[in-house]
This record gives sequence, C-alpha cells and structure tokens, in this order.
Amino acid sequence: MHLIDYVIFGLYMLCVLGVGFYYYFQNKNAEDYYVGGRTMSPYHVGISVVATDVGGGFSIGLGGVGFLMGLAGSWLLFTGLVGAWLSAVFIIPKIKAIDEKHKMMTYPDFLRHRFGEKVALTAALISGLGYLGFTGAQVLAGAKLASSTLITTAPFGLSPMQFSLYVIAVIIIGYTVLGGLKAVVYTDTVQWLVLLIGLIFVAIPLSLKAVGGFAGLREALPPSHFSLLNIKPVTFINWMVTIIPIWLIGMTLYQRMYAVKDENDAKKAWYIAGFFEYPLMAFMGVVLGMCARVLFPDVQPETGLPLLIAKVMPIGLRGIVVAAFFSAIMSTADSCLMASSGNFLNDFLQRYFFKDASEKTIIRLSQAVTLLIGVFAIVLASQFKEVLNAILYAYSFMVSGLFVPTLGAFFWKKSSSIGALWAMISGGTLTLMLILFNAKLPYGLDETVFGIALSAVVFVSLSLLFPDKEREAPLEAQPEK
Repeated sequence: MHLIDYVIFGLYMLCVLGVGFYYYFQNKNAEDYYVGGRTMSPYHVGISVVATDVGGGFSIGLGGVGFLMGLAGSWLLFTGLVGAWLSAVFIIPKIKAIDEKHKMMTYPDFLRHRFGEKVALTAALISGLGYLGFTGAQVLAGAKLASSTLITTAPFGLSPMQFSLYVIAVIIIGYTVLGGLKAVVYTDTVQWLVLLIGLIFVAIPLSLKAVGGFAGLREALPPSHFSLLNIKPVTFINWMVTIIPIWLIGMTLYQRMYAVKDENDAKKAWYIAGFFEYPLMAFMGVVLGMCARVLFPDVQPETGLPLLIAKVMPIGLRGIVVAAFFSAIMSTADSCLMASSGNFLNDFLQRYFFKDASEKTIIRLSQAVTLLIGVFAIVLASQFKEVLNAILYAYSFMVSGLFVPTLGAFFWKKSSSIGALWAMISGGTLTLMLILFNAKLPYGLDETVFGIALSAVVFVSLSLLFPDKEREAPLEAQPEK
C-alpha cells in the first residue's frame, strides 16, 4: 500500500482508540461497562448487533464462500435474518419482562433465574470459553487481512502474519478494555458506516469494473455461481442448525437486549439487524468473492478477497476499503471479548470472590479480565487455520450445549435444573469430541446436529424424571434463586 493509504488507515485506528479512552472516563460502574447503563439507542444497538454478527465471517469467510459457491453463499447470512426476527417475536418480550424486574447483566443471569446457580455457572463457562474462541477467530481474520494488504514485511524476526496478529489484537483489546460496551456499540456504529460507504461506493464498483462488469462476471464464472440453488441441502441444514440457535444463547445479544430501555426498543433493534444482514450484506459479500475468483482463480478461497483489495483498489481508496473491512472484523471481535469477559467476571469472579467489592474495584477488575481474555484469544488465534471454520466450531461448541436448555427455559414449564445441567454437559462434550477426533458423520451432517440431539434427549428425559416442582409456574412469575 502507498503511504497515503497507511495514513488513512492509521488515523482511523487512532479514532477508534480515542472512543475507548473517552468512555474510560465515562463508565462509573459495572452496569455502565457491560450493559451501557441500559439507556442506549435502538438504532445504535441494532447496527451493533448486525456488525457483531457479520464481522470476520463477512469480511473473510463470506468472501471465501462467494468464491466457491457464488450467489448461493448468501444463504450463510440468511440465518441472521431468520434468527434476528424470530428472536424479536418470541424471545425479546419474555427476556425484557424479566430484565425490567431483576436488572440482569448476562445471559447466565437468565438461566440462574430459571434453573439456579449450578446451571448458570455451567452456562457461563461454556459461553465464556465459546466467546473466547470467537474472539480468537476474529483476530485471525484481521491478521489475514493485514498480512495480505498492509504488512508484507515484519520486524523482530516475525512473519507478516504473526506481526499482523499482534498489531490487530492490541488495537481491538485496547479500546474494548478501556471503554466497555458503550465504546463497543458506538464504535460499531461508526465502523458499520465506514463499511457501507467503503463497499457501496468503492469496493464493489471498482471490483466489478476490474472484471468487466456483470457481463464479464457472467462470462468468466460457471452458470452455477449465479444460482441461489447452488448449495447442497446438507450444507444449508448445517448452516441453519449451527448458526440460527446462537440468537437464543448469544451473550453478546443478551447484553444488547439489556442495554436498551424497553421491549419496543429491543424489537426495533433486532428488526434493523435482520434487514441489514439479508439481503444487503449477504449479496455484497458474495459478489466480492466472485470478483476475486475471476481475478485470482488459483488462490485459496479466503485469500481471494484480501488480494482483491490489495491489487484492485487505487491509492487512497485502498486505505478506505481496508479500514472498512477491519471495521467488520473489529465490530465482532470487541463484542465477543466483552461477552467472554462478562461471563467470567459477572457470573464467576464477582459472584464467588468479589461480592463486596466497590464499584471502582469492579470496573478495574472488569478491565483486567478483559485484557487477560484478549491475551488468551491471541494464543488461540495462532492455532486457527481457517477463519470460517474457527467461527463455526465455536458456534457448534456453544449451540450444542446451551440451545436446548435455553429453549426449554423459555417455552417448556416442565424443564428442570437437573435436565438443563446434564443437557449442557452432554451436548457440548459430544460435539467437542466429534470435532477433536475428526469423526466421520453420516450424510455430511455437522457435529452440532448430533450434539443438539443428545442434549434434547438428556434434557427431556431428566426433566421428566427429576422435576423442579417449584419452577413449573409460568416463566414471568418465577422467583429468583
């Protein structure tokens, strides 16, 4: 890249860090740090939700899917539309009714209200570790992009990929540690606008021009790349089963539900998020991946999009486009980092070791925990090879353990704490074992399908055998434990 591009990109990163410093002085307590003081705008929150969900999966992973599959790859983000709107209709009314009474901070707080302490602690550990994996995947996405577009040589004997990993991690961890959820949500808004401007007015027009417009794209790619049916049914099923349930169990989403003042604002935010995910971002992502395939047909799918930026974008505009893609990556990484931090601090450390700590102590402890998790995320990122696979594995780990018990907590009166606890352990464990041992599964189904199935059998069976009689009342009427 040219010096002008580096200056544009550098100024953008300094602005992002500046937001973190600003909210460092604004946050007064843990409620400010983790749920934004419960007064955030639904428009900011809605944009933050979609920015969080898209992230590195869009900037690197979705481009790779478009490279391989064409327009049919857009179904990956169709899961976002379905998940967001189902949540707005069925989940938000229930969770906001409880939140207004009990002022919850985390996703496990809801399970604590429904099932008790053991289930909540188990969920916190699963969620915390899962989001630690998400954070690492997003940092890796940023490093892949940086090493392809910004950093082609590195000091201290490091490879460009290693050096990029550390630079990106420092920026993301820096403003997240300092500013908490307010910094995350407001930077997400800015980052989303940068992304939209960069894609709509720069990246897509110039990429299409480089391949000869839509006519050139059609001539260069096989017809199947222009069909929405160019997807194996099992792939579609795996995406739906793996991704849609995250809208029911995502700590990042619960934090944002708590961050708005009421049910109407929360619904508005979720409807905004669903619309932006599909069709808008879905088709922009796969079209860029298709352009990359025309120009760089022999590279790895996830490498095509970074090369497109590095080779096609002119001086000056390249810096804007790189900043736009980094915006998508950072908007997910910061949210995942906050989610993991919230699980470990609010649901474990503060509850068991720092019950009587002052607000100032909790704020500092929150920042220390966030920093520590960020460091672990760097270590994890160095072990991942494929961004999309890393994200989907983390999803699988969480969904298999948490989806069925959470669904039961919302909609099945006979759900029991024993059933929930062992469903989480069995479902998550089976999925991890299948992934770690690279098991060959029938019909090409994802490991999550089997994890969810086992979790459901265990949950229903044990709930019927070991009922919690005092918890068979409607959800809204249940007392806190």
